[in-house]
Amino acid sequence: MVAPEFLRMASHPLRWRLLTELAAGDHRVRELTERVGEPQNLVSYHLRLLRDGGLVRSRRSSSDGRDTYYHLDLDRCASSFAATAAALHPALETTPVATPLDDVRVLFACTGNSARSPIAEALLRRHGADASSAGSEPRARVHPHAVKVLREEFGLDLDQAPRPFPTDRYDYVITLCDRVREVCPEFEGRHARIHWSIAGPVGYPEFVRTARELDTRIRHLLPVLAAAARQKG
Repeated sequence: MVAPEFLRMASHPLRWRLLTELAAGDHRVRELTERVGEPQNLVSYHLRLLRDGGLVRSRRSSSDGRDTYYHLDLDRCASSFAATAAALHPALETTPVATPLDDVRVLFACTGNSARSPIAEALLRRHGADASSAGSEPRARVHPHAVKVLREEFGLDLDQAPRPFPTDRYDYVITLCDRVREVCPEFEGRHARIHWSIAGPVGYPEFVRTARELDTRIRHLLPVLAAAARQKG
């Protein structure tokens, strides 16, 4: 019997290290090269295999079009991993343990705090987490499409004004655009920094796609936050 594709793809030591790095956030090739300590041509080769296998996706940087960010396709990885476990034995199924998330503070940051970050804040808050959002150059108001997509796609009301960066303490600071990643300040206390390279939406269909992508990423962030909440408890 041939091993499942996910197992053959992820079992290579370097590809597993790349998947592990990308599981923590989006990165450029040169950053991955530094993190895994391997030549850029070798890293690029294995990234291409992971991308061809559907486990990794890439997107041009919205800050510098010469750069490309790579990120993990979490839904594809989850379904492939589940299928791999089922191929070995049907009893190998995990059931998530419900953990309160209100003790974990998360800040979503983007430039204008008018689209991506307030959407992300609202989507995470509905799971009970202590989420907030801010911008390096906050706009005068939240984009009407952001309000509409949350109401029509998720049944959530959004009634807030864009905010500048606060001085509070957080457990996680998640930057959502490539520009703000370069200027986001260091906040007090120990906190994890995560980058999600998500292009700024323009028309309403793009807002729908962006909200759905954020919802997917947040669903896969929940176990990470739950583990942090258990450690704090």
